[in-house]
Amino acid sequence: MTTSEGETIIELIMRLVIQRVKEARVETGGKVIGEIGKGLLVFLGVGKTDSSEDIDYLVDKILNLRIFEDPSGKMNLSLLDVKAEALVVSQFTLLGDCRKGRRPSFDKAADPIQGEALYNHFVEKLQRHPLKMATGQFKAKMDVSLVNDGPVTFVVDSKNSRESSS
Repeated sequence: MTTSEGETIIELIMRLVIQRVKEARVETGGKVIGEIGKGLLVFLGVGKTDSSEDIDYLVDKILNLRIFEDPSGKMNLSLLDVKAEALVVSQFTLLGDCRKGRRPSFDKAADPIQGEALYNHFVEKLQRHPLKMATGQFKAKMDVSLVNDGPVTFVVDSKNSRESSS
């Protein structure tokens, strides 16, 4: 989308970076607070205009995206199909805008109160499904370790993805 002056307008979005992993863990203060085996490491960035609708879309996408290999070696199975695990880590820097200057702008990221509420809502919705889950700690400095499987990494944006899939 552009303005009449030709400037690009960036849609505020909830953004995920999903990595298929053999294992992953998150630590804070030298203590492991979440870890998984085979599954998905999900980094979640929340924008100012994100809503429950964005969460519903992204939870469905994570559960059903066919990114695990079937016996033929094709990505044809979902998280639920392979009974894999999920580790969700909040990461507001996913909404960082690096287009101008040398310091990223985080103007499009949700404020901490809204961000935490939506992060928790996202986790709660994911926990309603039959899978082992772990999380990071919102607003904490975390060390994330993983063994990427593939590597297989996808970026999923809530609003842009829904609009283009119609």
